[in-house]
Amino acid sequence: MNQRLKTTLFFIGRPLGPLYGSAMKIRASLYRRRLLKTYRVDVPVISVGNLLMGGTGKTPFVIHLAELLQERGFRPAIVSRGYHGAARAGVNIVSDGSKILMNPVEAGDEPVLIAEKIPGAVVATGKKRYLPAAHVIKTYQANLILLDDGFQHLSLFRDIDFVLFDIDYFAGDSRVFPGGELREPVSSLKRCDAFVLTGLSEDNAERAEKITALLSTRFPGKRIFSTARVFSGYRRYDFDGYEATSRVAEQADIPAALYAFSGIAHPQRFHHMLESAGFDLSGKEDFGDHHTYLPGDIDSVSRAAAQNKCPALVTTEKDIVKLDSSFRCELPIYVPALSYEHNQGLIDFISERLANVAPPQDMA
Repeated sequence: MNQRLKTTLFFIGRPLGPLYGSAMKIRASLYRRRLLKTYRVDVPVISVGNLLMGGTGKTPFVIHLAELLQERGFRPAIVSRGYHGAARAGVNIVSDGSKILMNPVEAGDEPVLIAEKIPGAVVATGKKRYLPAAHVIKTYQANLILLDDGFQHLSLFRDIDFVLFDIDYFAGDSRVFPGGELREPVSSLKRCDAFVLTGLSEDNAERAEKITALLSTRFPGKRIFSTARVFSGYRRYDFDGYEATSRVAEQADIPAALYAFSGIAHPQRFHHMLESAGFDLSGKEDFGDHHTYLPGDIDSVSRAAAQNKCPALVTTEKDIVKLDSSFRCELPIYVPALSYEHNQGLIDFISERLANVAPPQDMA
């Protein structure tokens, strides 16, 4: 959805924003008063969510947490709703920890990306997320649940509730849907345990400090962490219509001039990271968030790249998982791996919060 159309729809929906916000407050109150049931599972649950519609870096952060926890002896399972996935069963196993069992059309792009990035971790989806959570604990002996996009999913109790904000966008227009980009009123942030400000860079460090001060004043006592996204490596993908191959690529071997395409919430952030890494983006094609690619889409970006004299394409990890071996592309497609920098304060916080509920682990 382009920005002009989004702005128009939000303007039309603005009178309904207060009604929707009130409904969300009532819903949260019903859970708080136990008039709506909150389910508990037998292992710790860490939720990663946000207040703002669109991308704040939740999926890379979930991957980052899963890797940290695996390194420290946990067997985390990731549970997601499976947004845009066709699977409708109560429990959908995307990966059993040894093999990916569902494709992006069935499971949604983000669960498949998580499964690819975290070998050995079970990934499951389901609308009522306590069902897949209970299933992976019983069937696969997961000893920790990571709840992807879980802040508004109040029917599953969590031991740590993270809310992410992208530093460059923060609270967007600060209006509640359908009149704006907020999923709930700002007051709902009282429920969370900690804030994570994502996308920290030299360019927005001062803005990050102002956001930190604002959140500290509005929500005293809640921990606030700032994290930087970095490219930790690159892969090259080749599609000939019959087979898809990939291999590690060194940045020095990647052409400086690239044509970027993506279907993510904030493509400009991806573009900025590429340009900061030294690449020249001679052209860009922005599809809608969670876009389902057709062969014609890749033909279109390949032609546009040729017209711009770009010898290669570049896209995101979230997008490349949607291209299977049936796609054909005359140009190589490069994909940077996105990760978060190490944050010892964040690790210490998780260790402290899990001390009384998790098996003894060395989180240092």
